[in-house]
Amino acid sequence: MEPKKRVLVYGYGNPGRQDDGIGNEMVTMIQKWIETHHLTCMQTDSNYQLNIEDAEKISQWDIVVFVDATKEQRINEYKFKTVEPSEAQVEFTMHAISPDYVLHLSQSLFGKSPETYVLVIKGYEWELKEGLTANARLNLEQAFQFLTRQLAGWALIKKNLPISMLK
Repeated sequence: MEPKKRVLVYGYGNPGRQDDGIGNEMVTMIQKWIETHHLTCMQTDSNYQLNIEDAEKISQWDIVVFVDATKEQRINEYKFKTVEPSEAQVEFTMHAISPDYVLHLSQSLFGKSPETYVLVIKGYEWELKEGLTANARLNLEQAFQFLTRQLAGWALIKKNLPISMLK
């Protein structure tokens, strides 16, 4: 049996700005799912934004999934994509640095490049108000179903768990 991979799901955004808190809400849902299925090789974390210190954090994991809200109109509900390390750091958003820059720092400073993904979930409202909009919550639910299937697949492959444990 191959060694099990360690997975971190890291959500970020501001829960006080409506749909910008979608990454944090996903982390709450995933944490409950992880606990229900006793998946000790998986953990969650969240913050308002990504920081350079997160490079050290992700360097300790085999797989990292960043979760954030997006305003991108071309996305229907959510989008899941691979993150490649990048030095380019030109962002003028609430988030201080991007997942690809965090991965670049992890690689440069710690010699570690975890398998890294970003899951962006479409949001609609960004005012100073707590709580997700109804449409963002629907997108979150669809993204949650997708992400738990992805995590279950990693758990099956890496831990050789019986499929009945993951239902």
